[in-house]
Amino acid sequence: MELIITEKNNAARRIADILSEGGARADQQAGVYVYEWGGKRCVGLSGHVVGVDFPSEYEDWRDVEPRELVDAPIVKTATQEDIVNVLQRLARDADDVVIATDYDREGELIGKEAYELVRDVNEDAPVKRVRFSSITENEVKTAFAEPDELDFELAAAGEARQIIDLVWGAALTRFLSLSARQMGEDFISVGRVQSPTLKLIVDKEREIEAFDPDDYWELFADLAKDATEFEAQYFYLDEDDNEAERVWDEDAADEAFAVLREAAEVVVESVRRRTRTDDPPAPFNTTQYIRAASSLGYGAGRAMSIAEDLYTAGYITYPRTDNTVYPDDLDPAELVGEFDGNPHFSDAVNLLRDLEELEPTAGDEETTDHPPIHPTPDIPARGDLSEDEWEVYELVVRRFFATLAEPAEWEHLRVVAEVAGENLSLKANGRRLLEEGYHAVYPYFGTDENYVPDVEEGEQLEVVDARIEEKQTQPPRRYGQSRLIETMESLGIGTKSTRHNTIEKLYDRGYIEGDPPRPTRLAMAVVEAAEQYADLVVSEEMTAELEEDMTAIVEGETTLDEVTEESREMLGRVFESLGESREEIGDHLRESLKADKTVGPCPECGNDLLIRRASRGSYFVGCDGYPDCEFTLPLPDSGEPIVLDETCEEHDLHEVKMLDGRSTFVHGCPLCAEEDAGVELVVGACPECGEDEGGELAVKRLRNGNRLVGCTRYPDCEYSLSFPRNGDVEATDEICEEHDLPELVIRDESGEDWEFGCPVCNYEEYRASRGLTELDGIGSKTAEKLNAVGVEDVGDLRDADADELADDVDGVSADSLRDWQAKAD
Repeated sequence: MELIITEKNNAARRIADILSEGGARADQQAGVYVYEWGGKRCVGLSGHVVGVDFPSEYEDWRDVEPRELVDAPIVKTATQEDIVNVLQRLARDADDVVIATDYDREGELIGKEAYELVRDVNEDAPVKRVRFSSITENEVKTAFAEPDELDFELAAAGEARQIIDLVWGAALTRFLSLSARQMGEDFISVGRVQSPTLKLIVDKEREIEAFDPDDYWELFADLAKDATEFEAQYFYLDEDDNEAERVWDEDAADEAFAVLREAAEVVVESVRRRTRTDDPPAPFNTTQYIRAASSLGYGAGRAMSIAEDLYTAGYITYPRTDNTVYPDDLDPAELVGEFDGNPHFSDAVNLLRDLEELEPTAGDEETTDHPPIHPTPDIPARGDLSEDEWEVYELVVRRFFATLAEPAEWEHLRVVAEVAGENLSLKANGRRLLEEGYHAVYPYFGTDENYVPDVEEGEQLEVVDARIEEKQTQPPRRYGQSRLIETMESLGIGTKSTRHNTIEKLYDRGYIEGDPPRPTRLAMAVVEAAEQYADLVVSEEMTAELEEDMTAIVEGETTLDEVTEESREMLGRVFESLGESREEIGDHLRESLKADKTVGPCPECGNDLLIRRASRGSYFVGCDGYPDCEFTLPLPDSGEPIVLDETCEEHDLHEVKMLDGRSTFVHGCPLCAEEDAGVELVVGACPECGEDEGGELAVKRLRNGNRLVGCTRYPDCEYSLSFPRNGDVEATDEICEEHDLPELVIRDESGEDWEFGCPVCNYEEYRASRGLTELDGIGSKTAEKLNAVGVEDVGDLRDADADELADDVDGVSADSLRDWQAKAD
């Protein structure tokens, strides 16, 4: 029996389908899919199913000093026990093993982890490695026909990164968190790649904050030839004889405008025409793909997730690549021909077919692992993909077409005119697209034209209108996600596989918010502390040097042990500096943490009102003077609150935004929200605290117009149920036997009554109607298991962490959860 191991379940399903020619049978073993046909079995992992960690005696933060982690031993443990158990069970019976994980450093490490798991139970079976850049029938069958060996040096480079990231991240995270007395879920995270990336964002914010705008003026005139008008702009020659449009002196600007306003005509002094060649773009590497996808509205993480799904389905090549040069064995004409007759791309195919030769463009970076990102001959039907998937797929296809198309040609016309006798010059720049070239197949770059009519030197033009505009210089722009990734790449921070994940981690840890990302006060404090006491932590040189070391491991110039030992020594020197300043660092971080959570002055005692978290995890606003002052304000029970810069004129409190994925919304001033919220009806005793604390269940109207049924003791009691937004509500004399609450009636605008019933029963029925079993693949027994750990509907499933949830639910794999999450989306 031959055992094939892939990186993920969907890759296993695709490869099994290709190799079995559609004859593979799928079976579940302990929640893990195994595909079997003709003496072969194929199983997918869930990425890394083994992780590096410290021994258990290092787990307690209070008993183990952070400095001890610098030299602590490393152990490997199973992070996906269900998959590991199934894999080893299959490996015991295997006569041959084939590793078919992704073809990059991370994929090689995952393959090595699989190899070691196999060797733990089967020392004799030969283990081969297959590599491919697209999961298409041709590439997969070719790869399996010509297997290779595992590259242990490449895997060692990935393992070195794992170990160093663990040691640096855990030791520094623990040090800063303990110094700031931030424990539990609110710990302060630091990472080898994360920290220098954060410094880039913080440095840009410092530039913005330090920016002092200057006033300047610009002058414009609408000129006309016959009945055709066009715009021209005033310019002058500065002290270096360069053309300048901005006038920095107000008096000079007013003087020039007075002349321009009185002028009836201008005389054309010069006319210059030229053509410019607009070359097609280079093939997509990962960074340029992310940049292009961002112009369509996709964040870096979402763009990569879609690309990986398209790759696994066999529609595009591997999306993690630095390469911008197509390989010699790619036949562009043959691949274009695969799209012949496809109605979505017929325009591009017909244009390319008319060219004498399809000569692709090439970028500056050429590597030998993966080709640039391009479509494969396996072309999906429009209905096979979601809207987002199709939009990204079309982007990749049309980028490929663009690299084969002709350059575009532009005509530029420059006209300079003067007010006679006044030494006041105006210029107009027109441009016209002469040859559409690659723009005909790649409509993602602007092709706007600016019309300026043909004029001759000495010709007089009418001045139709004149205007002056007062402006200010603008601060530097924040990094958008794609530009941040480009900057990280140029500085050697991270890799093509990790950069977008690093940005996501910064969002998750509350270091950045918004898009483009802006650092929080905590982020500023962490970077400031590192700069003052341990600059190496946020230095891009250190992380770029490690990338060079890992390359040296691949090339056999050094070893994993040598690189990790050198890194530990470096971290030890960092701790020598940090240890002397622990108290100052802690004070600085605590002040910044408080500033990030401060809403404004307490209306009862004047102390700060802070965002706080209740015992059950929801947030509320509470006074920093507690327990002397018990003033509180509620916050919505969904999402994570972020304090905004905007303040309420009435209460001098900062507005609050609730971050809740696609449901993110501005809650506004918490005191205004509380004043505008009203209790419409008291229903009865709170099912959770009514008996002990006397809490009452009430229908409440929130400031945003929504309603809920919740306890009047919030936030001390967080019991709440959803409730219809519209209609007058009344309690009837009918009492629910199960919950001892009156049944409710809601009267709509037409005056008709809706027998809503007991609010608790209604809510439970509502949850059941949105239950998990409505998703394909989830049976009632599996739904019961998920319900038992708090996942009651598709919304809960969508928001869950698949890996963590798989650990809690017996017989359910993380891959299955991800498949269901995709369906839930």
